[in-house]
Formats: sequence, C-alpha cells, structure tokens
Amino acid sequence: MFCTIHHRVERPIGTSKMTDLSKCRNIGIFAHVDAGKTTTSERILKLTGMIHKIGEVHDGAATTDFMEQEQERGITIQSAAVTCQWKDYKFNIIDTPGHVDFTIEVYRSLKVLDGGIGVFCGSGGVEPQSETNWRYANNSKVSRIIFVNKLDRVGANFYRVVDQIENVLGANPLVMVLPIGEESEFTGLVDLLTEKAWIWSDPNDPTSYEITDIPADMADKAAEYREQLIEKAVEVDDDVMEKYLEGEMPDIDTLKKCIRKGTIDMTFFPTYCGTAFKNKGIQLILDAVIDYLPDPTEAPLQPEVDLEGNETGKMAEIDPSIPLRALAFKITEDKYGALTFSRIYSGTVEKGMTVLNTYTGKTERIGRIVRMQAEDREELDKAEAGDIVALVGLKNTQTGHTLCDPKDPATLEPMVFPDPVISIAISVKDKANAEKLSIALNKMTKEDPSFRVETDEESGETILKGMGELHLDIKVDILKRTYGVEADIGKPQVAYREAVTTPVSDTYTHKKQSGGSGQFAKIDYTLEPGEKGTGFTFESKVVGGNVPKEYWPAVEKGFKTSIDKGVLAGYPMDDIKVTLEDGAFHAVDSSAMAFEIAAKAAYRQSVPKGNPEILEPVMKVDVFVGDENMGDVIGDLNRRRGIILSQEPQTSGNGVHIKAHCPLSEMFGYIGDLRTMTSGRGQFSMEFDHYASTPRNVSDDVIAAAKKREEEKNK
Repeated sequence: MFCTIHHRVERPIGTSKMTDLSKCRNIGIFAHVDAGKTTTSERILKLTGMIHKIGEVHDGAATTDFMEQEQERGITIQSAAVTCQWKDYKFNIIDTPGHVDFTIEVYRSLKVLDGGIGVFCGSGGVEPQSETNWRYANNSKVSRIIFVNKLDRVGANFYRVVDQIENVLGANPLVMVLPIGEESEFTGLVDLLTEKAWIWSDPNDPTSYEITDIPADMADKAAEYREQLIEKAVEVDDDVMEKYLEGEMPDIDTLKKCIRKGTIDMTFFPTYCGTAFKNKGIQLILDAVIDYLPDPTEAPLQPEVDLEGNETGKMAEIDPSIPLRALAFKITEDKYGALTFSRIYSGTVEKGMTVLNTYTGKTERIGRIVRMQAEDREELDKAEAGDIVALVGLKNTQTGHTLCDPKDPATLEPMVFPDPVISIAISVKDKANAEKLSIALNKMTKEDPSFRVETDEESGETILKGMGELHLDIKVDILKRTYGVEADIGKPQVAYREAVTTPVSDTYTHKKQSGGSGQFAKIDYTLEPGEKGTGFTFESKVVGGNVPKEYWPAVEKGFKTSIDKGVLAGYPMDDIKVTLEDGAFHAVDSSAMAFEIAAKAAYRQSVPKGNPEILEPVMKVDVFVGDENMGDVIGDLNRRRGIILSQEPQTSGNGVHIKAHCPLSEMFGYIGDLRTMTSGRGQFSMEFDHYASTPRNVSDDVIAAAKKREEEKNK
C-alpha cells in the first residue's frame, strides 16, 4: 500500500537552465529508532505538496518506507531519497534508519549531505542511537537543526530533552521556540524570534493554525528565553555583539544572519519542537532549513585523494563549469535495474556521457539520470554540482566509488565501512535456487557494504555476514520473498578472531631438491602482537643482502595470506606484526615462490609458540527498564558475562538506563528474555564496540566447536 505522489506541474523540479544553488538544500533526517523520523518526513512531503494523502508508519503506508519489510515492521531499513519544494527552495531529503544494525545507511547518507534534522523523542530524549548518529554527523561536519518530536506523548518534556542534548551529547542547543502546553495539552508554539504564538486547531490538518500574541502566562518565560537566544546568536559576529553590548537590539534579519553563521559553523544547533503525528510545528522546521542550513556552496568542501588514499591538497569545488567529481553513496536495485545514487560535487553530468570510475580504472556510460521521489522517479537530461540524483546504466560502480571526468581524473575521500560481527550459513536445495541465490547476493552486497558474503571452500556453504541479528534476519527475508530463494538457514555464528600474545623470534628454511633446479629460502623473523587496530603489519630489517630486496614482498605475501586462518580454530588473526630480521638465499635455487612458501610454513610453525588466544566481539549494550526490573536485568547481564558501565535514572519518569559491555555470543535472543523479565516494557539496543580475550572455558568451547565442524566436513 503506497502513497500516490503527484508532481506539481506549475513548479517543475530539474530544469535545464543553470541551477541557483542558494535555493537548494541537501538534508538528512536521522534519530534513534521510533523517534518519529519517517512520520516527520511524511508531514514535510504533505506540506510541500509532494503527496496529497499522508501515509502512516504504523499502517505500513509511509512514502519513504516502501520495502515490504519496512511496512510490516514499522521501521526504516534503507535510506530513501525524495525531492520536494518549499517557498521556491528545492530540498533533497534522505530519511535514514534508526536501528543500530542499519547505522551504515546513516553514515553513508551523512557523508554526502550538507545539513540535517536531528529528531529526538519528547519523552525518550537522547537515546543510544541518537548518540551514535550525532557522533557520525560531527565527524562528517554536517550542520544540524534539532526537532524535539512527540510533545503530545505522556511524559514529554521539551526542557528536559534540551538539557540532555547539552549534557549527554555535549552540544549547544539554541532554543528557537517554546511549547504551549505539553502532553495532551500541547496546542502550539511560541516563536521566540518573531515573538508570536502558533496555535493549531485541527490535528489532522497542518495548515489549520493561527498566529497570535504570546499567551500572557508565558510572556516572562518567552522574554527570558529570547534574551538567551539573542546572547548566543550575537556571539558569532563581533560587530553585532559590540552594538548589542552598547544597548542596540539587533533586528530579526540580523539575528537570522547570526544564527545561520553559527549553525553552519556548528557553534550551536537551532532547536525546535512539535508533534509530527499531530501536524504541529513542521512549518517552522521547513523555514529553519531554508534560513539556517547551508546550501551546497556553504558546506565543507570534499578533499580529493590519490589512488593510495593520500590527500592531494585539492578540494572538489561546487562549480558546474569545472571537471566532474561525483561520489556514489548508495546502490539499489528496482524493477528498472541498478540505481546508483550519487552526490555531484563539481561539474555537470549529462545523459549518455562517459565517466571514469577511479576505483576500477574503467569508464562507464550513463544511460539515464533520474530524480527520485521515494519510489517514483523524474527523468532529467542533466544534473549539476550540488545535486543528488540516481544514475541508471552503471555496471561496475559500487558504494564509495568516485565518478569523474576521464580527461581530468581525481578521487574523493572514500567511505570506510566496519567489519561484520555475526554470520550465518545458508545452503540451497537445488541448482535453480543456487542460481537465484548467486544473482540475489551479488545485488544485495552492492546495495549494502556492511553485508558480506563468503564461500567456505571446504564445505561449499555460503556464509552471510552482517552487523547484527536483525540485519541478517532482514537479508534472509529479502532473499526468500523478493528473490524467491528457498534455502536452509543455519544458526547465527559469532565472528571470532585469533591473536598472538607473546613475541616469537624464529627461523625457517625451505629446501627442496628433486632433480633440476631446486627451491631454497631461509628466513629469520620475529612475530609479535601488533598495535590495536593495525591488522597485519610487515617490516624488514635485513641488511647486507642476505635476503635480496626483491624477495621481501614474497615474504610479506606469504605471511599476509596465512593470517586469514588462525591455528586454534581457523578464525582470522588480529593485529599481528612480522619483522624479517635476516636469512639466506641461493644464487640458483632461490625464487620469490620459495620465499613465499617459507613464510607460509614459518607462520604455521611460530604462531602456536606465541601463546595464541581467541578474541570475541564485545558489544556496547544500552538497556532501558523500569526501576522494579533493574535488579533482574543487571543480574541477567552479569550472567551473560556483561560488565556494567553505568546506571542512570531514565529521563522520563520511572526507570533506569543501564549501559554495559557484553560479549555478542551471550546476546543472541536477548530481546525475548528482556521482554519476559520486564513484562514487555524493557527496551535495548547494542552495537559493536571492541574485540577482547575470551575466558579459558569459552575459548575451549569455541575450539572444540571448530574441530567438530572440521570433522563433519571431512566425513
């Protein structure tokens, strides 16, 4: 059940004349799950005339939630792009997911946006995923306005949420409006800038409002907060501040200029409130997007890098007349084929033109250019710097790849995606399903860089890897329903790692003589734990030519290809450093192959001497429960080998917010246990935090399970 989207003929979007970038806003809407992002998006689309009937998330009819799985579960899984207009300004809006398993969607959306709307629940306040998204937005230098939503809910308190934004997020909220009433009594807003009140009379009609004087009982509070607003705003402009200190009150236009400057510099974040579901407060958000969020020319420029990832010192300038620079940030398949969502940083892209993909080194032809209205589309002849469009016809472009002018190549700073922490095995029943599975997985891995697929060469099983149980659950659901794959699904498996704990200095000689030229390679080396997060590192300290320089890469390759399989349970090795100290070679019998073979054998010989251990992924867990259940929940987390980090009173009334670190292996099925303990009222979220050593008994179980799998394969 989809909403019908009607294009407004009298003001077409995407004309062929030069775009006025000052009238363009590329924004994202992000928040914790269930804070009301998608509902806010729906109200924006209704007010801007993009849709004529509002679709509700709880009815499975939201415009931007068009996947079956999104409609059934009432959550956003993939970011959706939609274009609309407000007061002659064009908005490219991306509605992003809130669940931690789909954080990757938020990260890659923020990477290409200029501004954002951070939505917070009026009763839930700053929740775990809010913190993660806020951190991502800070890292991507995305200017934001804040919308405290759901003020009609029981327990909603605008002032408490503002306090949390300041204390939990370490942000500087600039309060722009005050609520008139709260919970069921919430009727409107006081606009501190204009000193007027907006009162909505019909919760089903966002246009049923009147602008009146501030209620008498709020006059003093409004005056106090307006003074605070002015004091914060004028601090960003020395001249305005000097006049203010001399007693000259800035007018509204001057204040708006100051607020715009402070917002773009991320000195503060204009903070609004309302209830998207009851259609109150959205107009002020839309005006704030125009007034305070940057246009593409005001956002931070993207650095260009060379093919090794080193910054060149050049920036992709927002100018349609210079060579093309575009970043593919999302690939999605629909009935028309692959859509490559791209942010154009500089230059112009035209239908039928050839572009260079600097990652693959190959050129591709752009078949068509479309602007997406959620699931509907509008055909364009061309798009220019500052725009976000979908390109049709690209075969080998993936997320994070740069598209550029073949005559003037450059690479934009690529995206970095986290490694998956959970996996499941999937096996199909016949050849027909195997073909369907192969096609489906190829498309799905292009769409989602945090979803990986591997084949176990010994068992022939296909292994799906993802960021959490829900992530893989959705992927399996898509395989079955969208692609019609019939398959058997194994139990979730933890992505363990292995590591050495003590240095080993050793020597290995590879010697083979079987008629004709032989093979000879001798290496002296040290194998030791590497710095945290460095993965595999290699260094050569050989002097005097005992191992000629041309053989060093072969030694490195031998060790590097070996670390994919540890000696304890076959899991990849983590953070290991190899130093080639010395060795010997033979003028006739030595070769790169001989030194590579020596390194592989040396790895097998020395890793067991380095006291190897099993590492497990540890998750950052946030649990919200009532006071009466706190003891049970903490006791349960302790039984799961959890380490309690903090317990804080919950922001909305009765309850506590528990933060903990817990091994992923102990958290399977936790949602069911938490619901049982709390009579369905408990909530939790978790995301990967770090790898840590496993206790001996757990390590023994992991090794035993690996041996058992090996034995079953060999039967």
